[in-house]
Amino acid sequence: MKRILLTLTFCGLTLIAKSQNASVEQSTYGIQTGFLGIWAHNEAKLSNSIALRSEIGFDSGIWGGDFYDGTGFLMAPVITLEPRLYYNLNKRVSKSRRIDGNSGDFISLKTSYHPDWFVISNEDNINIISDISIIPTWGIRRNIGKHFNYEIGVGIGYRYIFAKQAGFLENESEVASNLQLRIGYRF
Repeated sequence: MKRILLTLTFCGLTLIAKSQNASVEQSTYGIQTGFLGIWAHNEAKLSNSIALRSEIGFDSGIWGGDFYDGTGFLMAPVITLEPRLYYNLNKRVSKSRRIDGNSGDFISLKTSYHPDWFVISNEDNINIISDISIIPTWGIRRNIGKHFNYEIGVGIGYRYIFAKQAGFLENESEVASNLQLRIGYRF
């Protein structure tokens, strides 16, 4: 009887020691750049698999064509809050893959606001119309070495444009998309 009890206790302790509960990091900071912008972000842990990403940066735009004498470029500020659910952390740990820096697959609800504070442009007298967008997004983040990472994400959602403040009769809404290809540095 003592041998059976000792064996069960030993097996139980082994199972407890073996089980892992993968988790996002408590807080991580970084900067990222992509084809059209540059951003600084923080991800704060809400639970073992959910992090709240707050981000401030500049979204960029390029325009040109037959109606313009050249090509225009602008950068406008953007503020983003994005709760992210990292859904495959335990699977990555079981396969001995990295999860540091919140490396994994995620789904999120990206909420971005473009205020009409200022615009950086190669053209004079350029303004933007403030808008807010809510876009469900699926994406991945992977590490390159100790501090570098990349993100790829895609989503389709909703954008509300505050057109009345720019002199239009009505505000507008439309379908919005999110395609992000970013490379970044984690502090």
